[in-house]
Amino acid sequence: MMPPNPNLPAAPRGVLAALSLAMLLPSLGTSIANVALPTFAATFQVPFHAVQWIVLAYLLAITTLIVSMGRLGDMIGHRRLLLLGILLFTAASLVCGLSPTFGLLVAARAVQGVGAAVLMALTIALVRDSVPKAQTGSAMGLLGTMSAIGTALGPSLGGLLLAGPGWRAIFLVIVPLGLLNGLLAWRYLPPDRTRDQPHDQTHERSQENTGAGNARSHVDQHGLALPRLDLSGFDFAGTLLLALALAAYALAVTTGSGSSGLDVFGLLTAAALAIGLFLRIERRAKMPLIQLSLLQDGARRAGLLMNLFIATVMMTTLVVGPFYLAHFLALGLAEVGLVMSIGPVISALSGVPAGRLVDRMGTARIMRMGLGAMALGSLGLSLLPNLIGVPGYIAAIALLTSGYQLFQAANNTAVMMAAPAAHRGALSGVLSLSRNLGLISGASVMGAVFTLGAGTNDLQTARAPQLATGMTITFAVATLLILFALGLSQRRQMTQAAPISNEKRAK
Repeated sequence: MMPPNPNLPAAPRGVLAALSLAMLLPSLGTSIANVALPTFAATFQVPFHAVQWIVLAYLLAITTLIVSMGRLGDMIGHRRLLLLGILLFTAASLVCGLSPTFGLLVAARAVQGVGAAVLMALTIALVRDSVPKAQTGSAMGLLGTMSAIGTALGPSLGGLLLAGPGWRAIFLVIVPLGLLNGLLAWRYLPPDRTRDQPHDQTHERSQENTGAGNARSHVDQHGLALPRLDLSGFDFAGTLLLALALAAYALAVTTGSGSSGLDVFGLLTAAALAIGLFLRIERRAKMPLIQLSLLQDGARRAGLLMNLFIATVMMTTLVVGPFYLAHFLALGLAEVGLVMSIGPVISALSGVPAGRLVDRMGTARIMRMGLGAMALGSLGLSLLPNLIGVPGYIAAIALLTSGYQLFQAANNTAVMMAAPAAHRGALSGVLSLSRNLGLISGASVMGAVFTLGAGTNDLQTARAPQLATGMTITFAVATLLILFALGLSQRRQMTQAAPISNEKRAK
């Protein structure tokens, strides 16, 4: 794990260590299991369409509950719920590693996904609760780095463990990391503020209570400085409807290729009906799951849309890349894995510098730089590999992933910076949800674009010219998505500048 910034005092370093592990664990939980799918199929004697549920159960739990977990954290305390989420994630990992049956393994993976939803929803919110405003960009960059490390580490670590102790070890190795994360979070994260406590008082008290070597105050000695646990106002109806809508959509796009068109249409119709009812309930609820007024802000809405589009592009590289490298560039499995690891490694190396640039130069400029680099990288992927082979692919993917880290650090900071304290968890959950929906859509929609461009659904037997055409068309479409996001970033800057101009004219 990369060390936190040594220039920070001890308490913020402890906070960043806790949040870094909380960001790494869900990514590791996603990527480490994928490499073992053939082993699971052989061990439990289940077909491929069934073994996919080891991955789908985890992803569906995250996607459907991430917003609800963020809102729940706003109500009962970010620190308290994060500690519970770490405990749940760690315990579920232990059950996964000890599961004697396939059904129990899938169920435990779903519970693990619930814990991951808590971690993903609250980690970004806790940055705003715990880190000085001037260092928010650096902290966001560090979290991006840790997410990339988790994604990159999973396949290689999983492969080593499969070759050694066996498949159970890929889950059991997470247990000590979860215990360490829980210890760091309990020791260093500032106490949750009570409902009637101003945010600045909480911040001052957290600085005193989390100093290196200092004992916690009596109030937080056992983590008791918490909001009153009261779920009477929690929006259970909204939570259920949003979960149903997201689950139906996710199932439609992830299992659509193996289902009839009628099944997919039914799932999408159910998703549309559920989201319509959800919006109607949220407008009338006294304490809604999502404060819809938060989404009426044009700048914030643009940030969420950009996050969705850019996640779609990044998922495209993971879906299309292996087929293109193996069947057009004729690389072996080990070589494909090596080339595919370049993107996550570059993301891991560039995350912290990207965050520091945001702190120094501001979100708007860094966001434009990142999207510009991504557009050039995506355009390069559509052209260079067909012309000069592997070097062209590597150069383009390096530019794309570096730009992605610039965008992510800037956009996450911009969306969360102005978030009201009472709704940071929910908004952080919506931000993570927009990314997850982009990943799901990227795997489905952009995968379909690739097969349409190649002119065949059987990529294993596709001829080289077909794959080259598919690659060109797919990343041309990806470039258009990035340019659209760049246009949204310009519009967001104009939206933010308009109130300032109006104030100046009024004066």
